[in-house]
Amino acid sequence: MIIELDKAEYRKCRKILHEQGQLEALAVVENINPGRIFVDDGNNPASGLIWLGNNDGFIFFGSEQNESFTSEINGFIDNTIRPEAKKVQLKWFEAMGNHEKWGPVIEAIFEHRKLGSWNQKVYTLHLEDYREQSVPITEFGYEVLQIEEELFTDESIKNIDFLQSKIVEFWPSVEAFFRSGKGYCIIHQNEVVSVCFSGFVADNVHGIHIETVKAHQRKKLAQRIAHRFVKDCLENKIIPYWDCMEMNKPSVAVAESLGFKNVFNYVGYEFPLE
Repeated sequence: MIIELDKAEYRKCRKILHEQGQLEALAVVENINPGRIFVDDGNNPASGLIWLGNNDGFIFFGSEQNESFTSEINGFIDNTIRPEAKKVQLKWFEAMGNHEKWGPVIEAIFEHRKLGSWNQKVYTLHLEDYREQSVPITEFGYEVLQIEEELFTDESIKNIDFLQSKIVEFWPSVEAFFRSGKGYCIIHQNEVVSVCFSGFVADNVHGIHIETVKAHQRKKLAQRIAHRFVKDCLENKIIPYWDCMEMNKPSVAVAESLGFKNVFNYVGYEFPLE
């Protein structure tokens, strides 16, 4: 039987998380970022599934050889996950393993489905590797500002709701973000056009979420704002963490231009829920 844990019980799962697994899994287990956790045993979980609160995927963790858990996954997805996903208009089940041994198991469990896959690359950055000299020169009129509480009361910014909507994709509230995260945005003609902030946080590691609105892409804004963010992190003994699809060449290029080092890779899997 697969059951959902109460948030107060999430830390029971800490001991079965892989030490070199996704930051997102640890952030949810530590109750820093939102998410839901489903396990085989509420008292002593051996295997589980994390549904990330930003609906950006599901993470299988713990023992991949736990047949009492894996044998029930398909029915659980069809009967529990699918109706819940429909409520939030989530049309794809995107999954990954918290360690590499989950890969063959995921492929076997879902072999009857229209299963696709892709590769992810995870990078971290330490002070000795940071390439500060690679800060790009950008066009005139773009201003980098730290995301602070005062920014949300600045009536001159036309689309502050855009910034707020991005933050609450990852955090239960803007206030929760200010307690645990940090970030920067770029303003152009009184509009937020690029953001870079802590998407997931656990211990002293901050996962980077970076996004530039379409009309302002290809202007090196991502590189510029990423530099400001990682410099702030490194000055405060925080490890920046960058997770992106291997096929996302621009994202890979930005990470490597700053000096990020590839620390591990994993495979993501997907199939339609409809």
